[in-house]
Amino acid sequence: MSTKPVLIAQISDLHIKPPGTLAYGRVDTAKALERCVAALNALQPAPDFVVISGDLVDTPSAEEYVYLKSLLAPLKLPFAGVPGNHDSRDLMRAAFPSFSYSQASGPLDQKIEVGGLDLLLLDSSVPGKPHGTLEASTLHWLDKTLAASSGRPALLFLHHPPFKGGIWHMDAQDLFNADALAEIVRCHSRIRLIGCGHVHRAMLTVFAGVPTTICPAPNHAVDLDLGKLRVPSFKVEPPAFHLHTWFPDDGGGHLVTHQVPIGEFDGPHPFFGSDGKLL
Repeated sequence: MSTKPVLIAQISDLHIKPPGTLAYGRVDTAKALERCVAALNALQPAPDFVVISGDLVDTPSAEEYVYLKSLLAPLKLPFAGVPGNHDSRDLMRAAFPSFSYSQASGPLDQKIEVGGLDLLLLDSSVPGKPHGTLEASTLHWLDKTLAASSGRPALLFLHHPPFKGGIWHMDAQDLFNADALAEIVRCHSRIRLIGCGHVHRAMLTVFAGVPTTICPAPNHAVDLDLGKLRVPSFKVEPPAFHLHTWFPDDGGGHLVTHQVPIGEFDGPHPFFGSDGKLL
């Protein structure tokens, strides 16, 4: 077995609008994605794959998907995405026909093999609604796909978190049938991570015994209002993405998730001088 780590970058909630249009009249999501793509391309070693966990565009419209594809064109890494509540299944399927969809119509579920990992992308979108639901066909496909192998570790990705994070207006639009997902997750020990989006800020918990994360966004963050003190709001905080690193060691392997800031920062600088002494 190779001991080379497998690197899976996760970006989320791109919210691309038509050219020249700002999200909420304030946020340039296109420029934010350009910076994100540059940061992904600069990573060394390069990630093996990039997962986009929903809300690729904003309205949605065919024009936005065309613009999105042009913004993703400089990305030097293979990628795939699942729809969020701002996406359209039909428009996304038309924009990315080469994605490995599990069926010709309906939910855009996908299985992608990367090294020794199975990436299972679940479509939790409900057309025209902000909340998420995994359809019966998705749940059946997930259970069947997980049961097909017991030895390969699997990472699950979907847009809507299956847990409440404490931000009241986001909790009202999370995954509505999380119990159905939990039932399947508990039956398959090869699941090592559930990675979500939707909330535009990093979170970590355990769901059905599995580490579960929310990926931050490259543009804006949902306001951290844990006391229902304000109307639904956003803030422009430091952008970031997640880098899930799988180490296939002799103990069965383990996963580490890094949060990677997007931007130019001072360094790296050595801790030690040429004489070997701490500077």
